[in-house]
Amino acid sequence: MSEAGWEQHYVQDAFAKNWIAPLGENVDQFEKEFADRVDQKYAVAVSSGTAAIHLALKALKIGQGDIVLCSSLTFAASANPICYEGATPVFIDSEPDTWNMDPVALAKALCTEKNVKAVIVVHLYGIPAKMNEIMALCRQYQVPVIEDAAESLGSTYHGRQTGTIGDIGIYSFNGNKIITTSGGGMLVTDNSEYAERVKYLATQAREPVLHYEHREVGYNYRLSNICAGIGRGQLKVLNERITQKRRIFYKYQQLLSDLEEIHWMPEPKNSFNNFWLTCLTVVGLDTRQLIADLAAENIESRPIWKPMHQQPVFAQRQFYGNQYSDQLFTTGLCLPSDTKMTNADIKRVAASLRKAIQRAKHNDLINSERSDHAV
Repeated sequence: MSEAGWEQHYVQDAFAKNWIAPLGENVDQFEKEFADRVDQKYAVAVSSGTAAIHLALKALKIGQGDIVLCSSLTFAASANPICYEGATPVFIDSEPDTWNMDPVALAKALCTEKNVKAVIVVHLYGIPAKMNEIMALCRQYQVPVIEDAAESLGSTYHGRQTGTIGDIGIYSFNGNKIITTSGGGMLVTDNSEYAERVKYLATQAREPVLHYEHREVGYNYRLSNICAGIGRGQLKVLNERITQKRRIFYKYQQLLSDLEEIHWMPEPKNSFNNFWLTCLTVVGLDTRQLIADLAAENIESRPIWKPMHQQPVFAQRQFYGNQYSDQLFTTGLCLPSDTKMTNADIKRVAASLRKAIQRAKHNDLINSERSDHAV
């Protein structure tokens, strides 16, 4: 059966059985199939990756006055739930080998900050972070680890799935992720207490009695049976999606390998990237102008994530590191990476980027010559 065929099968089954709400066979089976896929004991399907992070913090009893250390180079959804609970985010810089949380900066933060109650480490763009070093530090300081694997489903680190090395892992099924339920997320753990607590809170904290009984504030965070059906269908083609994403990255790299200005996103030793997005840095040129030039060719590209410590909402928060994430934001570029891209599509983007880089170099040369003449 085709990908769309499986999705339609599971969705139609939900309609046929009149299970449309955030419970039903698809939800139960999606959790089981996902847990099996990433080799975890428990999985809880929720409405978004953001909700999964929020519930992970709730399971760890994060609250007012607590400090949570968080990767700075990430999307805001990694950090916002810290503030939901009245805790304080403190941001950790990236390092060159993985573009992810710098263990040296993490060590300094753990040594300096008081009342650190959790660490949120992000596997950026599908690149696994240095989890051995990070876990060793967090175990030394007895701080639990939440892995934000929203972008890295299918990536592995020393043979283990990202999202399964820390105490709790979260995944996103937003529309732009490697598999999608249109909107949704998953929390995984080997800890039964965490799993039970998360499922309880995600279902409005309803007590297991006949009538509706609530002893604490809960959340409407469960995934619908319809969306879970889509997820079950999508999960069947995850390996194929990863293969396609990797094909796209290596085709770009092959076509542009002669351009010394381009430095490609890393695939660290003992890691396997899903290459959710193909990203690179361009040295010595204005990446914003390159983005504008590609847009003129009807090609959408994006900068690398703007670090959280640069965001106005978090500008007053503490930051540890050497601003490597700032450098990535300034020089980084995300190229079109849709799994439906053909080789012809990739060649067109690569040719347009080559032309934009050559134009930028030519303009820089002219400006330099004018400056020399002016002197």
